[in-house]
Amino acid sequence: MRFMVIFKANADSEKGALPDPQGIADMNKFTDELLEAGVVLGYEGLHPSSKGARVHFSGNNRTVIDGPFAETKELIGGFYLWQVKSLEEAIEWVKRVPNCSPTGEGEVEIRQVFEPEDFAYAFSEEGIQQEKNLRAQLAAQAAKR
Repeated sequence: MRFMVIFKANADSEKGALPDPQGIADMNKFTDELLEAGVVLGYEGLHPSSKGARVHFSGNNRTVIDGPFAETKELIGGFYLWQVKSLEEAIEWVKRVPNCSPTGEGEVEIRQVFEPEDFAYAFSEEGIQQEKNLRAQLAAQAAKR
């Protein structure tokens, strides 16, 4: 099962503040443990929403809204993509995430990623296999970089 592990933004990350060097070292050590265990598929931190935009859809109309966005607690500051056996295993790993927040407060959300088989009601076996092949191609391309 794949899970996205979502790190919530906070006032500091929205100001563009980076974790202190010890926080970065702690997260790198944790990421190394995930890599060694074969859990992590990908991970990234995100720039503040002031450097981003949203596109609102209304019928055929598209409206671009430039950041920053007001509700910091609803924003994502970074994420991991993990391959684990269960939600319970993901939770156990998240409990080990270093707390790098300057305030000591934070929140990590865990969400299961849909797999091609989850859409079996709408796709043929051939369609599901095509999706798996596409994902394998994407992984191979990423490995070449």
